[in-house]
Amino acid sequence: MEKRSQWGTRLGFLLAAMGSAIGLGNIWRFPATAYSNGGGAFFIPYLFALLTAGIPLLIMEYTIGHKYRSSAPRAFKKFNKKAEWIGWWQVGISFVINTYYPIIVAWALMFTYFSFTEAWGADPQSFFLNDFLSISEPGEFGSFVPNVVIPLLLIWTVVFAILYRGVKKGIEVANKIFIPLLMVSFFLIVIRAVTLPGAAEGLNTFFEPNWDTIFDGSVWIAAYGQIFYSLSIAFAIMITFSSYLPKDSDITNNAFITGFANSSFELLAGIGVFSALGFMAAQQGQPVSEVVEGGIGLAFMVFPRIISQMPASSFFGVLFFGSLVLAGLSSMVSISETYIAALQEKFSIKRHTAVSVGVGLSALVSFAYANQGGLFLLDTVDYFINNYGVALVGLVEVVVVVWFLRQLKPLKDHANNVSDIKIGAWWSFSLSVITPVVLGFMMIQNFRTDFAENYEGYPTMFLITYGWAIALAVIIIGILFTLKKWPKEDV
Repeated sequence: MEKRSQWGTRLGFLLAAMGSAIGLGNIWRFPATAYSNGGGAFFIPYLFALLTAGIPLLIMEYTIGHKYRSSAPRAFKKFNKKAEWIGWWQVGISFVINTYYPIIVAWALMFTYFSFTEAWGADPQSFFLNDFLSISEPGEFGSFVPNVVIPLLLIWTVVFAILYRGVKKGIEVANKIFIPLLMVSFFLIVIRAVTLPGAAEGLNTFFEPNWDTIFDGSVWIAAYGQIFYSLSIAFAIMITFSSYLPKDSDITNNAFITGFANSSFELLAGIGVFSALGFMAAQQGQPVSEVVEGGIGLAFMVFPRIISQMPASSFFGVLFFGSLVLAGLSSMVSISETYIAALQEKFSIKRHTAVSVGVGLSALVSFAYANQGGLFLLDTVDYFINNYGVALVGLVEVVVVVWFLRQLKPLKDHANNVSDIKIGAWWSFSLSVITPVVLGFMMIQNFRTDFAENYEGYPTMFLITYGWAIALAVIIIGILFTLKKWPKEDV
């Protein structure tokens, strides 16, 4: 087996970890979640979730990767041979996410180009759905969309070139470029947004606390869900990245930095988004609550309208959509590394071969979303792979590591041996009690919701085929990968 790579610097690791955590969803998911769950009051359960689930889970995954110097499947195999499938399950989830994630990056790349002329015109919603995507009905895929296919090819070419160069010369160098550029670009957007007419009203809407929500259990579950998804936990990313850390690296300090940096960016995104929404509401003579929207619609249908009304609109359009491209590229690189590392170790192949096979296959599958029905396919796969992939494997990971394999103390000892910030009862209680209970309630809530009514009203067979079946297939394929024996030196 090839000698294991290492990060060139601690900064390189932190930027890569932040690059995986600060993804496209942070820009539009957090503001909408905070607003709909109590505004300023939401920050209390959010901070509590960060300290009792987010950072503890980051420490656990950093420690697993650092201690066992392995990809997720091999690390779980070193815990116990019967646990290896959990690592492959996580890798499979990352693979699926990396088949549709580049589609959104491709959209952002095209909208960066459109920003020069404000090609979306007076009706950005119609432009995005009809002119740009030529959208069909759910389950009807139609023909390929050139507006998506061409930038998708370009995005994969860039990602392949970065990953082919390796951890130190590829991923680390790329993130040293992408993350500072992203921060500067987004900071400029936020500064401009808060100076727009109506921004104060938007910020007041965002931060005004509804204290009654503090006693609503669903708000606390939403806070844990936001933290869990935004930190890229249970994707196999953090285990893989920490396996490249030098042996004397400070694990807990790195986890705190990553966790708080991610949350700071989310707060910055909330300020920027609601300042812009306040401006849009003022221009239209409406209350801010009437123009609030989350998800992809916020980025590609609402923000173009806001940008068109801003002074120097083309410049800020390029900054905004360029920021989405940078965030997406850094996340794609991080997610890809999970299955590249796993393939290298399991099949004892060179990195270049693993990159060619892994990235080539994910790129090929991604074109399934580059058609007229791609938006509905993306929405469905994303919903089910997150709710019944990421959330569920996170629950299984914690329960197996903490309760079945009894690895909490060995992991705590390892982290404390190399870290300045020592972890103790807070960390153990969070992982053994709080996190499993909250994730368990999340799963029960998800099942109750999805069995009561079809997600977004989509056809039942469409949801079964591209939602439930894909979430289940990732588990089955993960188990099948364990049937392949490891190289002799790993036995």
